[in-house]
Parts: sequence; structure tokens; C-alpha cells
Amino acid sequence: MEAMHAAGFATQPTSHHAKDGLTLRDAYISAVVRCAPPENKPTTKEISQCASYLAAELDALAQLRVVIALGKTAFDAYWRVVAGHDVTPRPRPRFAHGFIFEAGTVPALVATYHPSQQNTNTGKLTPQMLADVLSTARTLAGP
Repeated sequence: MEAMHAAGFATQPTSHHAKDGLTLRDAYISAVVRCAPPENKPTTKEISQCASYLAAELDALAQLRVVIALGKTAFDAYWRVVAGHDVTPRPRPRFAHGFIFEAGTVPALVATYHPSQQNTNTGKLTPQMLADVLSTARTLAGP
């Protein structure tokens, strides 16, 4: 939340409970799966079973300009959703932190490592790296 606040997407840098006053601005948080998968790794079946929910959410967000994919699972899910909009670059880009894709017909995509404890505690994703991704998303989203 601290990085979202710094980029102007959240009204405060922390959140401790549902009624602590945090609100998002120009941001919507979604998920590829709707359950907590074993070992924090969703199966192909779980992802497939939840795909229609993600597609419906993205379709409902008429003003959506940028999607931030938190991790490779979200990155791959984005490509499955936009394939239905005839946007499938060849070859399909590989997941990489900081990768940006803009097609014009679908929201821009910015990829980052997932901000899990495993990635943040090991330094694979630093606070500055996440801040940079959110700043890029803010710029791509425009005013």
C-alpha cells in the first residue's frame, strides 16, 4: 500500500483493517483465482475455473487504461483474457519485471514480480522496484 500511496493510487500508506479509511483512487484490485491455493501456487484447473470472473471484471471496467500483472500467473492470465479481443502478439512476450505492453485496443500491461514475502524478503522485488512499476502505471494511465 505504501507504493500505491506514493504513486497516488491509495489515500494512505498503510491499512490495518477494513474500516481504517483506506480508499483507492484510479485503481481496482482483482485476482486470477478466488481462493487461497495450497502452497500459494494456483493450479491450472483453479485458474481456468476462475477465468470468467477476471474477464468479466476487466470488461466491466470501461475506463481501464493500465493493468499491473503481479507475477507470472497474472501476466499469463492477462494474455488469455486479451486473446478474446484479438490481441495476441507473436511471439507472445515472456514475463519480465518491468515489461510494458501497449496495443491501443486493450489496456496497457505492466509486469512486476509478485509482492509476496518470498520475493520481498529475498530482495527479488524491492520497494523501489515496485514503486517504479506503479509510477510507470500512473504515467501510462494519464491524468
